[in-house]
Amino acid sequence: KNIPILERLKFTSITSSNLDEFFMVRVASIKDQINANYKKPDIAGLNPKQQLYAINKKVHKLVEEQYNCFTKTLVPALNKINFKLVDSCKGLKEDELEYVDEYFENSVYPVLTPMAMDTSRPFPLIRNKSLNIGALIEKKSKEKKQVAFATVQVPSVLPRIVNIKVGEGNKYILLEDIISRNLGKLFLSHNVLCSSTYRIMRNADLPIDEDEASDLLVEIETKLKKRQWGEVIRLEVNHKINPDLLKILVQEFSIDEDEIYFLHGPLDLTFLMKIYGMKELDEYKYTPHKPAEVVEFMGNDDMFKVIRKEDVFLHHPYMSFDPVVNFIKEASVDEKVLAIKQTLYRVSGNSPIIAALAQAAENGKQVTVLVELKARFDEENNIVWARKLEKAGVHVIYGLLGLKTHSKITLVIRKEETGIVRYVHMATGNYNDNTAKLYTDCGIFTADKKIGEDATAVFNMLSGYSEPKKWHKLVVAPLWMKDIFLRLIDRETKNASKGLPARIIAKMNSLCDKHIIDALYDAAKAGVKIDLIIRGICCLKVQQEGIGDNITVRSIVGNYLEHSRIFYFYNNGREEYYMGSADWMPRNLNRRVEIVFPVESDDIKKEIKMILDLELKDNVKAHILQKDGSYKKINRRGSVAVNSQKLLEEEADNRVKNMKKSKGKSRRTFIPAEPS
Repeated sequence: KNIPILERLKFTSITSSNLDEFFMVRVASIKDQINANYKKPDIAGLNPKQQLYAINKKVHKLVEEQYNCFTKTLVPALNKINFKLVDSCKGLKEDELEYVDEYFENSVYPVLTPMAMDTSRPFPLIRNKSLNIGALIEKKSKEKKQVAFATVQVPSVLPRIVNIKVGEGNKYILLEDIISRNLGKLFLSHNVLCSSTYRIMRNADLPIDEDEASDLLVEIETKLKKRQWGEVIRLEVNHKINPDLLKILVQEFSIDEDEIYFLHGPLDLTFLMKIYGMKELDEYKYTPHKPAEVVEFMGNDDMFKVIRKEDVFLHHPYMSFDPVVNFIKEASVDEKVLAIKQTLYRVSGNSPIIAALAQAAENGKQVTVLVELKARFDEENNIVWARKLEKAGVHVIYGLLGLKTHSKITLVIRKEETGIVRYVHMATGNYNDNTAKLYTDCGIFTADKKIGEDATAVFNMLSGYSEPKKWHKLVVAPLWMKDIFLRLIDRETKNASKGLPARIIAKMNSLCDKHIIDALYDAAKAGVKIDLIIRGICCLKVQQEGIGDNITVRSIVGNYLEHSRIFYFYNNGREEYYMGSADWMPRNLNRRVEIVFPVESDDIKKEIKMILDLELKDNVKAHILQKDGSYKKINRRGSVAVNSQKLLEEEADNRVKNMKKSKGKSRRTFIPAEPS
């Protein structure tokens, strides 16, 4: 409750959006298994039907908590800041009701398409995630009364939240409530007996047969159209829905009872993000942090000169993403640059990187871009960019057969006085200037010769299936990344068995690879101290026999989405650090092109150690995995509050201030952190 009200609304919206994707992909894949009569248990011993039952049980509880929070806490809190969200026109005065009806007549009515179901008109196709109003209607005649089903889609092209601009002027109403009030105007020859909002979730997992697809671009475009009409896997309705109306929906959508969600409030809470975006309410959210400049590039016009001198570390969103964009922009106009090669997984809607790549091609550079068409829910966006780049003369490739290319790497080849120099940017996050303000990610610029050779090999492998005889420093999946990680864990296990100090710190989004988890259990039993910082899914359990307190798992959920992947191994004092695009999940290690890269600069190693130490000390946003599988926040009574994200903001800002004070002589400052 100490978090600003608009930040709480935003998080509620994100929760709804993530839950939608979870159903459309994860739950959908389980439904596919059930439909195929697949009964093999997973590693937890559950077959698909048991998994689905357990998921629905958990999600029903989650959604109940979510709506309790919304109706009992968030709506009253909005009222206190003079933002009154009206529930179904209740309590509106006569002039306010007139305004609502006039708004319907002038702005809403012309857009609506009411659809009825009878012997000549079958049940209409309802689009995935669309908000709809279902109704039971009967003819206004003395003949035998016959009840029919009718539905109307709440148009997404109109604002969902409508300000009632009469009276006090601070009342807001949802579009579906305006339509529901005026539903009779859509069926003039009928009486509306009852109505209710409803929403369905469909299977949006795209089964793409790459072997049979002659053109992957065309195949994905075709499948995208089918995403709107996949099998229904979830039905959301208002808790007051008429039983007869519900019966029709259940029958038409062939939905099971536990897949129906009765909601005590508005359907699809993602509309709360619109309230968050209202400028007049800015005082009720956190003041946005402006990413700090990257000190190495301050006062330096020649990025290539800086990178040639030393590796440069970036930590977003604490540091600006501008150097990454400028790297491509400078390369696009630099006469010495011969070629630019880049992988793109998710990019922003109006990407400056795409514009720079197109400009580079038009300027005569050799530009090769791998656009991953199979990036979930970004397929359409990526198809648009792929076509735009091809028109500009960029050589666009779509990755390897059967694999997603998830790696984040850029290679710029430049002809200099000493010969050809390769400049490389590698990162843990996407080349997306928008998410770089919201996700925590790390990246490195380097002119290291061996890494440059490996980067060239990566692009040759992606474009021509050519694998080099020797790799130098980059760790690539699905080739041998998993083996490398298992070897590094095993080395710590052997050191601990010999009585030597042994330590592993691993930060990632998810951990669910069985072999990695087994190796971590063995390491912990041997005495290796293991700290895991895992935001999302963690299939490792901390109550395994023999591991004692040697494994801790924490999830940090704060203002930024923790997205970086960092791996630390003590190595008997010769500490090794790695960063990259891969989580410890089977899909990352076995079914994707991923890159993990070593950190070799001592300065950057210190910086990453500082980041890990701060996150392991976080007692504000961290949740600790308990032996019963639950997560609990730390009881910090009597302790100094440590909010790692806040401290990292301050650290980045202080570095710039110190740089300016010393007039460019000082490179970096560090927050003192005790060794873990």
